[in-house]
Amino acid sequence: MPTPTVHQQQMIDIARQLAQSFAPRADEFDRTGAFPYAFYRELHQSGYLSFVVPSEFGGRGASLYGMVLCQEELAKGCGSTAMAVDMTIHVIGRIGEMRNYPADIYAHICHDIVTNGALVNAVASEKDLGSPSRGGLPATIATWDGAQWRINGHKLFVSMAPALNYLITAVALPSSDAMPNGGTANAIVRGESSGLEIVDTWSDALALRSSGSGDIIYHDVAVDDAWVIDRKALGTPAPIEPPTGMAWFALTLAAVYLGIGQAALDGVVNYAKTRIPTALSKPIATLPLIQRRLGEASIPLQAARALLHDVAATWSNDPAARMHLGPRIAAAKYAATNAAVVATDHAMRAAGGFGITRDLPLERFFRDARAGLTHPPNDDAALELVGKNL
Repeated sequence: MPTPTVHQQQMIDIARQLAQSFAPRADEFDRTGAFPYAFYRELHQSGYLSFVVPSEFGGRGASLYGMVLCQEELAKGCGSTAMAVDMTIHVIGRIGEMRNYPADIYAHICHDIVTNGALVNAVASEKDLGSPSRGGLPATIATWDGAQWRINGHKLFVSMAPALNYLITAVALPSSDAMPNGGTANAIVRGESSGLEIVDTWSDALALRSSGSGDIIYHDVAVDDAWVIDRKALGTPAPIEPPTGMAWFALTLAAVYLGIGQAALDGVVNYAKTRIPTALSKPIATLPLIQRRLGEASIPLQAARALLHDVAATWSNDPAARMHLGPRIAAAKYAATNAAVVATDHAMRAAGGFGITRDLPLERFFRDARAGLTHPPNDDAALELVGKNL
């Protein structure tokens, strides 16, 4: 695997310190489903949120590979927070590479992240739309009132919903002279806008309970014309270009779940070293059965990490290769999320009855790892892409 640079190692060290700070408090937020505002203040104060911001706007200009390394470490402390803040990371990283947003808007958002710890998410999922990655017309509608756009609709799975500053909202546009059949766009909604209703539908979910991934209902929310971007007429063919969005989204999230799986392995190893049943008179870590369980947990993580880091490093260091990396990106995401599921399962089995109690964090890792299977590309789509490429 590539060796991190001195600059990247400094960022990794900050991510590790944050994880160590989050870990003792993560369970309480998971129990209550409360949103951990304190964690996001620490992310801002440490400079973590600005890692991905280009240096021209006051950030560190971290590469995709650099953020993969950091997200893997951060997730060991709190998977919910690492997954949620990844929404800001992959959006800012993707736009930073593509520069497909109006320059003044992107600069404004980046400066807000660096100065104030602003949080951003691309808000697309809807009840009847299915996965936005597979296309489809949003039911959330933007209409022009003569002075501003008015947004009405209902979005799901909006991570960091209680604290978002910018909601990049996928909307349908009405028909016009330029778009006779209507179109789509992204309306950048300010978090303080009137008419936004946050509904907690997530705090008792199976996984990532403190990620704030609830619903947002838009009630006639006003957006200035300049902040409705990426306008496309229905039927406009998508240009052939590198899978930038897929790379930043899939690989940084893969790192999050890899970190969750590694945290489970680290936790059960520590438990096995200190668990000394009276009938055994020595740690259960000395038992071949436990050692095999740990091996079964570790090897998929090692393999997934090697693939993930290699793909992310290739993306960052060899732009000419990006056009053809789609299948490898899908493979890395598939490998990392499934390795986390396997590792957390074996960790629970090795710990026995204590694994399903709150005495250990293993049951939280076990639940949180399952969420990785739901992010695109899901397993079926990833396997189909890899197989089609073969």
